[in-house]
Amino acid sequence: MTHPSGTDGSPPALGHLLPNGTPPTDAPDAFRAAVGDLRAPVVVVEDRGQFAIAKGEFVALGTAATKESKPVVAYLPPLPANRLGDPAFMQEHGTRFAYMTGAMANGIASVEIVEAMSKAGMLGSFGAAGLSLERIGAAVDRLKSNLADAPYCVNLIHSPGEQAHEMATAELLLKKSVSLVEASAYLDLSPAIVRYRVAGLKGGVAGLVVPLNRVIAKVSRVEVATKFLSPPPERILKELVAAGHITPQQATMAARLPVADDVTVEADSGGHTDNRPASTLLPTILALRDRLQAQYRYGTPPRVGLAGGIATPASVAGAFAMGAAYVVTGSVNQACVESGSSDGVRKMLAEAGQPDVTMAPAADMFEMGVKVQVLKRGTMFAMRAQKLYDLYKAHTSWEAIPAAERVQVEKTQFRMTFEEVWNLTREFWGRREPTQLARAEADPRHKMALAFRWYLGLSSRWANTGEAGRQLDYQVWCGPAMGAFNEWAKGSHLEQPANRTVVGVALNLLYGACVATRRAALRQQGVNLPDECFPLAPLTTEDAATRLA
Repeated sequence: MTHPSGTDGSPPALGHLLPNGTPPTDAPDAFRAAVGDLRAPVVVVEDRGQFAIAKGEFVALGTAATKESKPVVAYLPPLPANRLGDPAFMQEHGTRFAYMTGAMANGIASVEIVEAMSKAGMLGSFGAAGLSLERIGAAVDRLKSNLADAPYCVNLIHSPGEQAHEMATAELLLKKSVSLVEASAYLDLSPAIVRYRVAGLKGGVAGLVVPLNRVIAKVSRVEVATKFLSPPPERILKELVAAGHITPQQATMAARLPVADDVTVEADSGGHTDNRPASTLLPTILALRDRLQAQYRYGTPPRVGLAGGIATPASVAGAFAMGAAYVVTGSVNQACVESGSSDGVRKMLAEAGQPDVTMAPAADMFEMGVKVQVLKRGTMFAMRAQKLYDLYKAHTSWEAIPAAERVQVEKTQFRMTFEEVWNLTREFWGRREPTQLARAEADPRHKMALAFRWYLGLSSRWANTGEAGRQLDYQVWCGPAMGAFNEWAKGSHLEQPANRTVVGVALNLLYGACVATRRAALRQQGVNLPDECFPLAPLTTEDAATRLA
């Protein structure tokens, strides 16, 4: 490989190579093989005005030239993938890699995903949000049976409109001894998440506090991150003690630990998101963590990971380069064969580009005006959901909406009368949280909101089940990361959704991140090589596993 000649253009020599009969080579495939062998060092020398790979020869760094030697212009140490990220994250959670699949609600982040990730040495979070307690319990029972002591995580989502269900979910996870939850969509700390965390505290040797229940909190705002990186509020602790949910001793111990062991910075992701850029949000939360660690002096500092936009080797490498302790993928996993989505949705996702996403009203926080990021290509959900929210904001009841508008909603979104929708809605809330019905009887606007939420809630389930005739109503949570992944996978076996597995995707992203990191290190030493010198194409799962072994 040719490099700029002359004193100003040549990288300074790091040392010298002493020949032993094996001449250096500048063949692109030699560079690809050397950089792609993550467990071996890479030595680049200057040989007759060319960059060349030295292999099997003696290299002395920091030495003067001899008549026979060649100058070493770049050196890379081995970089196995388990060196990416914070070793404490891997040790704490019992994983081989600092890589996690995040929870996608309604079981899209399925037990199959969680099991596959765990068995491959990574962490998966089950998408419990939106599911009944019975389905959550059955999923936990299966995970405990199939994984035993291997790592797994379960989602606990903030539900300000369904506080009783959120607390009941926390109680279920405590009862079943789930030791790790991913707390997501929190606008503020709730009694449920604090109870889960503090109920697992016990005293250790020499006065240490041992947390049996771990929390990975997903955040996108400084004010929310501050709450999770601080000890629980005394107000909530007093309420939990008074209710008998925690002991006074546990409340006292809670002042010595943050609410979360890990905080995932959620940038521009699918689902609940503030669309924040990772390049500004991650450094901000890292600095916040450092300030709070200096204030509280925790025995183990909380770790900070990154989610949102993690979909290519470059984005994984960039996250770790910025200081992320671990990375979390989301949208790309929904397009994999193990997800709880339908084949039709997987095909839609595999065809998506980066601009093919938009924001739409969220079912779980509809009345608050909270939005989620969804796929817009191939579906009209976002537009139809926004129409319902606009009607809700403009009118005090269903009856107050102009007749022509009501007919249009019944024809297009509901495909049945409002009363028929309300009967189904009433049946649902009668099982899940009857207090919602009492409120609806007293407040016609709340009744209208619950009926509109019927459409928003089912739209996700229609997508998951592949409901025929409802394709235009599919709600598919998706961020621009999906398009970036598709662009990277184009022309490879991963272009087809049938070939996408969560482990195959994860191993390729990790391996590619190591290659990208090594390429950047070469460039920083003055060795800037073309694409043909690097293994950039996705590998089969077997090949990726072999290279990461």
